[in-house]
Amino acid sequence: MSSTDGIDELARHLSGQVPTGRLLRPGDPSYTDTTALWNSGVTTRPGLVVRPHTNVEVATAITSARQFGVGVSVRGGGHDWAGRALRGGLVIDLGAMRDVRVERDNAVIGGGSRAGDVIAAAAQHRMNVAVGTAGVVGMAGLTLGGGYGPLLGTTGLAADNLLGAEVVLADGRIVSTEDDSELLWALRGGGGNFGVVTSLRLRLHSDRGLVGGMVLFPWEEASTVLSRFAELIADATDGLTLLLEMTVAPGIGPCLVVVPVWSGDPQGADAAVGKVMRLGTRVAGAVAPTTQKDLWAQFDQAVPNGLHWDLRTRNIAELTPDVISLLTGWVEKRPGPGAGIGLRQFHGAATRVGTEESAFGLRTSHVAVEISAGRGPDEDHGSFKEWLDGAYNALAPFALPGGYPNFLLPDQEEQVVHAYGAHAERLVKAKETYDPKYVFTATPLPDRSMLKTRRAAH
Repeated sequence: MSSTDGIDELARHLSGQVPTGRLLRPGDPSYTDTTALWNSGVTTRPGLVVRPHTNVEVATAITSARQFGVGVSVRGGGHDWAGRALRGGLVIDLGAMRDVRVERDNAVIGGGSRAGDVIAAAAQHRMNVAVGTAGVVGMAGLTLGGGYGPLLGTTGLAADNLLGAEVVLADGRIVSTEDDSELLWALRGGGGNFGVVTSLRLRLHSDRGLVGGMVLFPWEEASTVLSRFAELIADATDGLTLLLEMTVAPGIGPCLVVVPVWSGDPQGADAAVGKVMRLGTRVAGAVAPTTQKDLWAQFDQAVPNGLHWDLRTRNIAELTPDVISLLTGWVEKRPGPGAGIGLRQFHGAATRVGTEESAFGLRTSHVAVEISAGRGPDEDHGSFKEWLDGAYNALAPFALPGGYPNFLLPDQEEQVVHAYGAHAERLVKAKETYDPKYVFTATPLPDRSMLKTRRAAH
């Protein structure tokens, strides 16, 4: 049976299993919306999309796809840069499962919920949630892969706040982590590799009053700002979490955008923000008391749409003078304004999570480096790719083993096998337990051959 025949057979079968309007083929009115991704450079599209409203419909889609030999992938928020949401012949789009229910200091959310959905619901109860830097990102994908964010110093990773989940496994079973602590462990950082997560229970945090914003410094002061930034994050208290982007701002040009967010005791905000303001000569931006909902709306406005994206990631222990010199040198070589380098601080509460509580690998303080190449459709792909790989390779001698799983690719085996630290073997066993046929491929996991190579190297 050809792949086209399999899709056709699957479509006919599912048409009698799911309600009208929940099964989409190319050319159908809603097909384009359900296959849209943030990264416009991803051109693959599935032969069939199902938009389930219930766990049973998800299970039906999975078991039917396996029956007809059709690969499956899952689309949550559509914000994954690598296009993993559209790899299967059948895409299970969770966009109709976005309900958010707040129960005291927890939120129970659908598998298709966006971060902004959870922020808005939590705000009504004067609560905040551990999320990344964009409200449009799918909350499940962010959480399962780790989830660095501006509240990390006080709340930990998004994954650290995952209290439970409902999952549809590859054999169609609908299971809850209430009955399976090992599955919950694997989902906390192991990605969407074990089944379709249709519901998550997340810990919320009391809103004591956030202070945050964006401050822009001139590129001419890059070395000074980065050196002071390095000193600041080395001594930062839990309450202050910092992000930095070396980018090009409209109307300003090349610059450094520093994003400070204070989520600690309100009495400490002024002193912490004052240190940020003294990193250099401010050319634009402001930091002020705010709410999570308003601040994340600013972040969303700063995220460009319609570009073709390629990303690489490295973790470094500290921003040494040599690393700063390397980073500024590569930024000055960028092939276009969409190419840049970002720094994400990992500290505070995220470092104090027990090593056996989650599959996430690196728990010591570090800086996650995000090398991004965003280009327009008419810009030369080769020059952006050459720049991206050059910066990525140049940083390797300074990098810690592994990298942030949400940004890794399967062929980056050396990083993949180390990304989960001492948990690699346990994760492989979890994969073999919950998805032994490898139906689901989300963020890359090590396999047995990688583990064997790693053991031989030691």
